[in-house]
Order: sequence, then structure tokens, then C-alpha cells
Amino acid sequence: MGDERPHYYGKHGTPQKYDPTFKGPIYNRGCTDVICCVFLLLAIVGYVAVGIIAWTHGDPRKVIYPTDSRGEFCGQKGTKNENKPYLFYFNIVKCASPLVLLEFQCPTPQICVEKCPDRYLTYLNARSSRDFEYYKQFCVPGFKNNKGVAEVLRDGDCPAVLIPSKPLARRCFPAIHAYKGVLMVGNETTYEDGHGSRKNITDLVEGAKKANGVLEARQLAMRIFEDYTVSWYWIIIGLVIAMAMSLLFIILLRFLAGIMVWVMIIMVILVLGYGIFHCYMEYSRLRGEAGSDVSLVDLGFQTDFRVYLHLRQTWLAFMIILSILEVIIILLLIFLRKRILIAIALIKEASRAVGYVMCSLLYPLVTFFLLCLCIAYWASTAVFLSTSNEAVYKIFDDSPCPFTAKTCNPETFPSSNESRQCPNARCQFAFYGGESGYHRALLGLQIFNAFMFFWLANFVLALGQVTLAGAFASYYWALRKPDDLPAFPLFSAFGRALRYHTGSLAFGALILAIVQIIRVILEYLDQRLKAAENKFAKCLMTCLKCCFWCLEKFIKFLNRNAYIMIAIYGTNFCTSARNAFFLLMRNIIRVAVLDKVTDFLFLLGKLLIVGSVGILAFFFFTHRIRIVQDTAPPLNYYWVPILTVIVGSYLIAHGFFSVYGMCVDTLFLCFLEDLERNDGSAERPYFMSSTLKKLLNKTNKKAAES
Repeated sequence: MGDERPHYYGKHGTPQKYDPTFKGPIYNRGCTDVICCVFLLLAIVGYVAVGIIAWTHGDPRKVIYPTDSRGEFCGQKGTKNENKPYLFYFNIVKCASPLVLLEFQCPTPQICVEKCPDRYLTYLNARSSRDFEYYKQFCVPGFKNNKGVAEVLRDGDCPAVLIPSKPLARRCFPAIHAYKGVLMVGNETTYEDGHGSRKNITDLVEGAKKANGVLEARQLAMRIFEDYTVSWYWIIIGLVIAMAMSLLFIILLRFLAGIMVWVMIIMVILVLGYGIFHCYMEYSRLRGEAGSDVSLVDLGFQTDFRVYLHLRQTWLAFMIILSILEVIIILLLIFLRKRILIAIALIKEASRAVGYVMCSLLYPLVTFFLLCLCIAYWASTAVFLSTSNEAVYKIFDDSPCPFTAKTCNPETFPSSNESRQCPNARCQFAFYGGESGYHRALLGLQIFNAFMFFWLANFVLALGQVTLAGAFASYYWALRKPDDLPAFPLFSAFGRALRYHTGSLAFGALILAIVQIIRVILEYLDQRLKAAENKFAKCLMTCLKCCFWCLEKFIKFLNRNAYIMIAIYGTNFCTSARNAFFLLMRNIIRVAVLDKVTDFLFLLGKLLIVGSVGILAFFFFTHRIRIVQDTAPPLNYYWVPILTVIVGSYLIAHGFFSVYGMCVDTLFLCFLEDLERNDGSAERPYFMSSTLKKLLNKTNKKAAES
């Protein structure tokens, strides 16, 4: 007899053959991808070493408390700067660089002062006036007026100019708005820089504005932090409500899958419809109010986001977005109505599987805990690395000196051999960083820190996927459900994953981490190229970012199905990925019909929970619920707790539905394997339940009709 298999089987691998001994996930398996396991362990040891080195050199207090150029904290008790709580920058323009946020230091001399400047003075004018005693408090400690003007400014002993400033986060920043009328007298307003040249004061103002932008962001963060301090318990209550709704939804889905899916679809449409109605009412209410017709472009960016809610254009934009989303969902429901009926049957089967392995609903907590550890270690290491920079002083001399550009210590330099051999030499601040091997490797260590975070985070997610896939595969391949279901299937799957497949999980996570770190580097390069006007470079960067985004999505999809194969057969990563990909390609029509429709239904479930909790949070924090109107806390920005509740609710709902999603994907791959291994006869019976048999009959009937 000839080969009766379809022609595309040869293109996409060989289907599984009937095996009478196969009863589900294989227990007698061996270790896979051992080399990757060894690499992961070595990388973790190196990661710990990097953390220890960073903790030895870094000082996270620099994030909160300012330090002068010598690394001494301002305003700290027991130090010589105890009565000098504020930090003063000699050249504020150099603080406008975004690197200030990474290094927590400006590349300019800085000293601790008792109070910030309150008047405009230049060193040249103050030197010959009675304001010189006031000016000297902003010079380096121990400054003696025994040099010329050019030498003082060249050596960095005093700032070239003082600008009225206000303390913000214990740092002196120019009060641009208060003093703008004096500074911006005209485009010809200049100041002497001490080197014989005159500079336009607008350059200084622009630099100060950029630096103020950084500080305004910090001030915004402080206000947000204040909102969290007064509303954190209400946020927790909102998240608990989201958790209760998610759990209730999952329980009801176990018994009323069909009804719940349709209720979910209708509720999502109604919630979006109410959102459109509310936006229209707000849009109509603002008609005729003064200032409500200002465009978003003319208004620009405002730190107080409540301002935007007083604009008609804001509510019009919200209404258009919600309307488009509503139309898209309705059109999808119209065209996918038959496929939704088939997908409901698959969800019913997944509900039974989750019902028999109820502890699987708690496993996302394990993943969440492990991810928190990864995030905490990465964040702390990044902060310690960022605060490892030190002030570097170098020897400068206008006359020939063999020690020029060499590192020096400003405290010991006057009595050093270099000072005696070069009398005119001076030890002057050069930059922040360091010249040791550690400081030269800081950028590489930061990249390694980010790379290890991606690798470990992806490993944790892979461990969860393999564990859940092993548990649900045990359910599917039990011939008599649930009698043949093994005891503690989730713990058994977790043990198998760690004991035998740590290397395979590390391999899959490594591939994904490499792509993700490349995307981060591309984003960094894109930021650096924004100032350039090279259109070809911008176009190339956009194409690369798009390609690697698509590649990351494809690898995630391939890894997810490869992990299911690993959980069932215990094969290595490459073999599992190839078998899973070929299995899906041999059944590409079923994949499109069933698998993706269930993803769409789960998305609607998440939107329902998030939308319901978000609307409740909006009415509560805006004091629109009369019963608890006086209970809601006063806030700077009421959108802070609302967005937190919405994002937290989505994460909670995603955690519950991710279990269902993994269950559906696992059962779907097992279903496809079952179709290839067996034919439903007495000798080769299907392992699928009666629900999936009905699903099979429907798909076969639909294929025959088409």
C-alpha cells in the first residue's frame, strides 16, 4: 500500500506513530543540555561576584544625599559639612546631560554650602566689591585670594557666575522663572568666563532649564510617592478585589464555561460602551467653558495631569479610542462566531483540567516571588554600580611638566614631590569616574547586569511554563480521568523540570535574553542618534528595532511550545522546538481556528476584570461615590492610585489567566499528538475526553463542508 499521509507531512517532519507503552509524560528521562546548565551556573557565580564588587565600591546614599567633588556628604552629622546641607554646582550647564541620572553626579566641581545663592554676581565684578565675602562662601574650602582672575577660574577655585537658586532635593538649581526678567535682558547679555571670552547668558539659561527638567521629574516622583503613602491601603483593597474577581471568574468558568464566555463578551462590550458614553458626557459638559478648547499640542507637557481632563480634546481622544476598540471587538465577534463556539469546548476541557489540578492557580505566586528576587538583585546591583564613580583629579600645568595629566590627591598634592618639581602645577578636578580597571569596566558590568537579569527572568518564566505543561499533560494522557491522574502532578512536574531540564530551560532563556539585550542596545543607540540628522541611520535603526521585536515574539512563541514538548517527552531544547514547530505546521489550520480564538477570549476576560476594577477605582478616588465620599484620601494626582490599581489588576488577572492559557496550549498540543498517534479505534483509542471528541467531529464536519 502507498503512503496515505498528506504531502505536507514530508515538509514538516514525520508525525508521531502509535506507541502502546506511551501513557503521558515520560518519567524515565535523562538530563538535557547539560552544557547550558553549566554555563548558567558559572554565569550566576559571576553575577554574584559582580554584585559583591559593586556593593564594595558603590554607595547608594549618593542617590538620596548629595556629595561634593571629594565624595563627602552634605549635611550629614559628624562631618565637617554638617552645617552645609545644600550642594552647589560651579557650572550648571554640564548637569543637563541625561547621564546625570545614571551616574548621580555632574561633571563639574561642586561644594556643600549653607544656603543657595540669592543674587546674581560674576566673579569679576564681585572681586572688586563688598560682595566678595559673600561670593567666597561658594568657592572651594580654604580658598585664598592670592591668584589672578584667570588663574582662579582656570583652577576651578570659584564659579564664574552666581545665579539666584532655590534648593530642590538638597541641590541648588537656578530659579529661572523668578529671575528670568533679569537674566534675559536681551540676546546680547553676556558674562565673562575667565578665559578672556564672553559667552551668551542664554546658553547658561538653557542648560539650567534642562537641569531643572531633571529636577522637576524628581519633584514629580516625590509627589507621586506622597500619593502612595496616603492611598496604599486603598490600592491594596482594589487589588484584593481584582484577585477575588479573577478567582471567582475562574471558579465560575469551571462549571459554567459556555455561559461565562458569553457573559464576558457582553460585559466587555457594555463596559466599553459606558466608557464611550462617559467620555461623550464629559466632552459635552466642557462645551463653552473657558480654556477647554485649548489643544493638547499648545498646552504641551504638564506635570499635573489633571489639567488635561479640563480639555475637550482629551475626552474626544478617549472617546475615539474606545469607539475604535468597540468596533474592532464587535467585528471580530461577528466573523469568529462559529469559531468561538468551538473554542468554548476547548476552554471547558481546560476548566476540567484546572479543576483537577487546583494548586496550579497558586503557582503564579511562585513565579512572582522569583521574579521579584531577580528584579531586586538587578536594581540594587545597578544602583551600586552607578554610584561607584569617584571624583578624579589630575595635574595641570601651563609650563612643561613631566607629571601633567597624571592623577593626584588635592589634599596631599601641596606637599608632594610633583608639586616641588613643578611649582606652577595644580591638582584640579577633571571628571567623575575612575581610572582603575573596575571603573573602566563599569559600562560592561552594567550591560552584564542587564543581560543576566533577562536570562534569569526568562529562566523563571520557562520553569513555570514547563511545570504547568507537565501537570496538564499528565491530565490529558490519563485514559480514565481523573482516576489515572498521578498524585501531585504539579510537584512532580516541577521536580522533573529542575532535575532533568535546567539546561534546556537555560538554553531557551539564553536565546531570548540575547535578543532582548540587543533590543536594549538598539534603544540606547537610537537615543544617541536622535540628535543626528542622518535619515539613513534613523531608517536603518527603525528597521532593526522592528526586526528584533518580531524575532523576540517568534522566539517566545517557539519557546513556549518547545517547553510543552520538553515536559512531555523529556527531549532537549532543539529537538523539542523542532518537533513542536513541525507539529503546529502540520495542523496550521487548527492552530488558527482554535488556539488564537481562545487567546482572544482570555484577553476579553482580562479586559472585563481590569475595566470593572478601574471604573470602581476612578469613581472612588475622584470622590464620586457618595457613600464613601469622605473616605477617599486627598491626592496630588488621583490618576496615580487609579493607574496603579489598573496595572496591578491586569497583572493579577494575567497571572490567573496565564495558567488557563498554558493549560489550553498544552491540551491543544496533546490533542494534535493524540490525533497523529491514535485513530479512535478499540486498539488505538483516543486519550481525549468526550468534549474534545465533539470538538474533533465539529472541525471534521466543517472541513468536509468547506
